[in-house]
Amino acid sequence: MSENSVNSKRTGLIYAACFLVLAVVYGIGGSRIDYAFASDPLGPRVVPVMLAVILGLLCFFYLRNPGEAEDFPRGATLLRVLAVPLTLVVAVLMLETAGFLLTVFFIVTVIAALFGAPLKFALAGGAVQALLWWFVFSYLLEVYLPKGIVFG
Repeated sequence: MSENSVNSKRTGLIYAACFLVLAVVYGIGGSRIDYAFASDPLGPRVVPVMLAVILGLLCFFYLRNPGEAEDFPRGATLLRVLAVPLTLVVAVLMLETAGFLLTVFFIVTVIAALFGAPLKFALAGGAVQALLWWFVFSYLLEVYLPKGIVFG
């Protein structure tokens, strides 16, 4: 077995283990959702727990037979890959204060810039996406969206 093949399998095992941890955490979180039984006999727990079980089973299958995977990213690519979840964590923390529009604008703009979009296109994409999703959730689906201090 070549060195690249061994590294590829090791990378696949790392990804599978990470996703298995995610499945367990997601399943535990989904199982703790409180709900009134009278509202729905199955309740909101079913979908997240079912998805966690499916993801967990697929992870066990992949851990047993990892196959080939891309090499683990290095250098600038690794920084961009790590910056995406960091951007999402920052967005979650700023959602109530900044509001939905600014949060979506921030997410789209930062991720577009991370992956090489020119600044004016990243800003335009962020503005269009924020307005589009605000319209969809607020008017079409009638979901409450936090306005934040700027628009509140």
